[in-house]
Amino acid sequence: ISNTSGRKIEGTLTVKVQTDFGEPAFSISEKVNLPGRKSQRISIPAGNLSPGFYNAEVSLVSPVANKQTSFHFGVNPEKIVSPADRMPDFDDYWRRAKKELAAVEPQFRMIRLDSLCTPTREWFLVEMRSLGNVLIRGWYGRPVKPGKYPAILHVQGYSSYMIPQWAYQGDNMVSFALNIRGHGNSKDNINPGFPGYLLYQLHDKENYIYRGAYMDCIRAVDFLCSRPEVDTSRIAVEGGSQGGALTFATAALDNQRIKVAVPQVPFLSDFRDYFRCATWPANEFEAYVRQHPEIGWDKVFETLSYIDIKNLAPWVRCPVLMAVGLMDNVCPPHINFAAYNMLSVPKEYIVYPESGHGLPSDFQARKIAFIKKVFGME
Repeated sequence: ISNTSGRKIEGTLTVKVQTDFGEPAFSISEKVNLPGRKSQRISIPAGNLSPGFYNAEVSLVSPVANKQTSFHFGVNPEKIVSPADRMPDFDDYWRRAKKELAAVEPQFRMIRLDSLCTPTREWFLVEMRSLGNVLIRGWYGRPVKPGKYPAILHVQGYSSYMIPQWAYQGDNMVSFALNIRGHGNSKDNINPGFPGYLLYQLHDKENYIYRGAYMDCIRAVDFLCSRPEVDTSRIAVEGGSQGGALTFATAALDNQRIKVAVPQVPFLSDFRDYFRCATWPANEFEAYVRQHPEIGWDKVFETLSYIDIKNLAPWVRCPVLMAVGLMDNVCPPHINFAAYNMLSVPKEYIVYPESGHGLPSDFQARKIAFIKKVFGME
């Protein structure tokens, strides 16, 4: 505590700590006696807190001044336990999805974008067919210089429009920025809109929107592997938020071809706990259940279990770097670590203590450096 005034402060410091589910963890008050223009460090005994994330509200009340602040902190996040809740046919569900995708002729089509091309890099609009013969598109950049190059698949956030400028621009890797079904320029056949995307065909696990969206990512890997300039032994996938979930899913469902994954603030994880610690998207699902009482919560959670990245995470076989915003209230750290802790591969994470759902710009360089390190490019 710093007293920047010239007056002595006598008051009460109160610390109230809650879990990320809003449950009280502990509360403590201490008397403060601080001379003017002096600082004092006060240690608060927190006791034996369980692994997880917490919010602390700190207040100082005195006749001279009142002050209130808050901050978040984590305790042993690697020990957060959120057991898998796979359905008995989980393996078969995804085996069948990949078999159905393989039966769809991809019809890859590349259209050169002269306005974006430079002397060192070419850009193309890519069109292809995915699960259910759905038309999807993306942006493909490759070095002009002939050779074999590692590849990065960029997958997108919820409701965003992926554009070429968001993809890797260097001259030593190819990049593919994908718009999954219902996003960006991939809305021809399926376009639930936002809000609504999360709920599309929720009553039917075989046609739920994310079954197809995850297969769109696998089709994107198919495209990369079809290109003669791609070193198919070095393919990375990365993305944030929904893109973080798509990163987990792609690395899990295509674990023979994906060699490095960088999910950031990942979405679509640990739904029962997710709906306890975040207002959205829980409110969309709550409204859905009210409107469809014949379906109910058990059926909702059953469908979501198939696309829950904590259930897919054990299938990942490549190194993983995860980035987390400690103050994220959209995809709280709890759900990020629910998936991360199910990984059994070389892994590391970075927590940004002052970040919410958006990460600092310097993470972009750290992300690329990690990918290059795994690929032996440094």
